[in-house]
Amino acid sequence: MVGVADEPSVAGGARRARTSGGGAEVPASALDLTDAAEATRPAAAPAPAALTGGDAGAAASDEDMSWFDLEPVHEPVLPDVAARPAATTPSVAELGWDELRARVADCERCRLCEKRTNTVFGVGDERADWMLVGEAPGENEDKQGEPFVGQAGKLLDNMLRALALKRGENVYIANVIKCRPPGNRNPEPDEVARCEPYLQRQVALVKPKLIVALGRFAAQTLLKTDGSIASMRGRVHQYEGVPVIVTYHPAYLLRSLQDKAKAWSDLCLANDTYRSAAPAADPP
Repeated sequence: MVGVADEPSVAGGARRARTSGGGAEVPASALDLTDAAEATRPAAAPAPAALTGGDAGAAASDEDMSWFDLEPVHEPVLPDVAARPAATTPSVAELGWDELRARVADCERCRLCEKRTNTVFGVGDERADWMLVGEAPGENEDKQGEPFVGQAGKLLDNMLRALALKRGENVYIANVIKCRPPGNRNPEPDEVARCEPYLQRQVALVKPKLIVALGRFAAQTLLKTDGSIASMRGRVHQYEGVPVIVTYHPAYLLRSLQDKAKAWSDLCLANDTYRSAAPAADPP
């Protein structure tokens, strides 16, 4: 029995087939032509290499947006918080009346704030010609938040009345220290240093034509001296270009009636100094 002969595996070569039953033999040339055609067919282009990065984006179709994911991700650059300038608090010398009053009310620059009832800012005409400067609040002032109340305040009002003046009318009253020292003691140097800028600003805002320093401590603070009140009385001093007259504190005069005549002499000097410093009235 004649069967189909085994076909050798051919890679690109010719095959030769045989048929059983005496059939015609397929010419080898037929297979050779087929193989030749295969051999002459252009070789397929090699598969393109995988694209990455920006090349992938160029090769992607319009419908395929997956290439967008391959774009580099840029994290937002956040500003350095530490490098931002901190908000600055205005200095006392830059404050107006309302801001200055609020700054004094909230002041904790020295330990006097720990036992105060009220700060004692000042009272009167904020554009006054006369400015009276005392030392520090007493017990009554601490309770009421106003300078020169009680018996000392009444005596001061009488002194002003003798000069045809009145509290609140062309007169502004303040203290060197805005909080009461415990037991009415004299303020410590560091307490004065921390509180004095408030008084300096008050003087700058009022722009008085005359300052009357009431008591040794007020005079020493304004004039930067450790002299006695006796050595400072009876003459005209200067503070930031403003004439200053020194006299006794009303609380002292309540205890030392014999010095009231001296205080009256000081007030007369103050009045004369004010009149000479005040501009002459325009003629009618």
